[in-house]
Amino acid sequence: MSFDVPDDQEGRPSKTQRKQEMQALQALGEKIIALPDAQRARLPLSEDMLAAVEETSRIRSHEGRRRHMQYVGKVMRREDIEGIRAVFDEFEQEKLRRDHAFHRLEKWRDCLIDDDEALEPFIADYPDVDRQALRQLIRNARSERQRGKPPTNARKLFKLIRDTASI
Repeated sequence: MSFDVPDDQEGRPSKTQRKQEMQALQALGEKIIALPDAQRARLPLSEDMLAAVEETSRIRSHEGRRRHMQYVGKVMRREDIEGIRAVFDEFEQEKLRRDHAFHRLEKWRDCLIDDDEALEPFIADYPDVDRQALRQLIRNARSERQRGKPPTNARKLFKLIRDTASI
């Protein structure tokens, strides 16, 4: 027994596919709503979408929020989804760059505490660093580590390195 698909349904997405697409748009809408205002401003959103996002903060009931999120999904159909996803990709790339820079500074801190030879290369890379404060924090951080104390000066050293590198 074979089931023939009527001619008018060929090439159209199934009900399941349409539902999955709507859920994906609704989830994207939720991500947009969760963004801070500064990041949301970078998205290519229509006036309708901005109004829907604004309205979300005023809804308190669970059922009302659920229905409103369905409305957000409906409004999302008219949005520039590719443009929105491109901006989300930019956000992700910025986060990766910040994380990479953060880890690089952590390595500098660890090298400065562990290795006497690391001081000169650091000063060469960052000549504007407060050398006296840097040396003092390194000495204190080493002392803390040897005595098994909390890494208060290691944190201060990291802050000095971060401020010097202006990240």
